[in-house]
Amino acid sequence: MQRRKFSREFKVEAIKLVRERGVSAAQAARDLDVHENVLRKWVKEFGSDPVQAFPGHGQMKPEQQEIERLRREVNKLKAERDILKKAAAYFAREAT
Repeated sequence: MQRRKFSREFKVEAIKLVRERGVSAAQAARDLDVHENVLRKWVKEFGSDPVQAFPGHGQMKPEQQEIERLRREVNKLKAERDILKKAAAYFAREAT
């Protein structure tokens, strides 16, 4: 069974059903054919940070962008370190 994906717009509209129109989360979940816990998670995530909620489609939260940048930097520094180690070993052999 393949996992279903929902667009940001779908999630926001589902949240509006619960928050603005007063529909219960259980009823909205049944109407939209999503699990109630999923809908409650969307409401909670949207409530904590509406702007950064549901980034998806290649858009990362600022914290995730920073982590990814740091990972790339670590990989680059490791490669440079390895090159320097090999160069040092090579020149140490040449000197003897």
